[in-house]
Amino acid sequence: MNVLRFSDLCAQGQVAGQRVFIRADLNVPQDDAGRITEDTRIRASVPCIRMALDAGAAVMVTSHLGRPTEGEFKPEDSLAPVAQRLSELLGCEVPLKAGWVDGVDVQPGQVVLLENCRLNKGEKKNAPELARKLAALCDVFVHDAFGTAHRAEASTYGIAQYAKVACAGPLLAAEIDAITRALANPKRPLAAIVAGSKVSTKLTILQSLARNVDQLVVGGGIANTFMLAAGLKIGKSLAEADLVGEARAVIEAMKARGAEVPIPTDVVVAKTFAADAPATVKAATDVADDDLILDIGPQTAQRLAAQLKQAGTIVWNGPVGVFEFDAFAHGTETIARAIADSDAFSIAGGGDTLAAIAKYGIEQDVGYISTGGGAFLEVLEGKTLPAFEILSQRAAG
Repeated sequence: MNVLRFSDLCAQGQVAGQRVFIRADLNVPQDDAGRITEDTRIRASVPCIRMALDAGAAVMVTSHLGRPTEGEFKPEDSLAPVAQRLSELLGCEVPLKAGWVDGVDVQPGQVVLLENCRLNKGEKKNAPELARKLAALCDVFVHDAFGTAHRAEASTYGIAQYAKVACAGPLLAAEIDAITRALANPKRPLAAIVAGSKVSTKLTILQSLARNVDQLVVGGGIANTFMLAAGLKIGKSLAEADLVGEARAVIEAMKARGAEVPIPTDVVVAKTFAADAPATVKAATDVADDDLILDIGPQTAQRLAAQLKQAGTIVWNGPVGVFEFDAFAHGTETIARAIADSDAFSIAGGGDTLAAIAKYGIEQDVGYISTGGGAFLEVLEGKTLPAFEILSQRAAG
């Protein structure tokens, strides 16, 4: 995918003295007192801001926070805590500017944070009038918020249409590179792990991947539906019986290509859904009517781990069991450690997946960890994200 890169503009000296508008993703969790409880997204945005400052730009940064009502400011919607944290990380004061749409006073070498962009009327619907005003604020627009790349809003899409220059920041460029490497030009075999509670939420992803991957590992409630499709009993486990036909079609589509959806041969069951419920390993053919399947069994986990270690590329979205409960975490841990040990290029995304990666301490062993949940899922569906689309168009002239 051909997009203009902010790093290249800086290296070429095209940013000095220019007004640079960075759309970052600073949407961080806060407690009831408004204190930031986890600042990963803010820290991830710093390299782009530093890059702009070091290049001699006058820097404006904005982001959404929460789900405010357009045109109605409430104190809990303010980016003030983010401005304070950014000031600490950058080692300079980052003033917060409200009412900024009609003009921003910022000089080269300075950075300002523009108040929550979703407070602006017309933001969500990408109103052309607002988009043009945003574009008029800057000489260079930098999209560095992959978490919003699947949304066509004024501060993510419209501004990129009308700005003099529109480019990808280092975070967004890294996502583009990782996605291209994993899905557009993968080293084979290409294995995908798609897990979650429902087939319905990921059916289009499964169908899209079935056309491309060599191995499609399903987990969680999704695997239970596939077990039904394979003629196995699943007791009272979470599943979608009405989607058995669709699951069977995915299995057949893979088989027609000489590829596989591995069905569990053993599972870990309990009688109740609880952290302290006694866990029992059973053959997949021996599940009782009152059993709940809460994890893949050790035999299945080892077989999948061996296959993943042979992969050239691995795409991972979702834990394969209820990994929050230690008794039902073995399958996810085995998969996670197999990915970490593999020589394959791996890309992982989704909140639960990131939580599993953190739990097992394998952050350094995953090729790329995607920061955007919804955007990552839409990429897996085979969709072209609005942000990628408009930046490609602008790069093409």
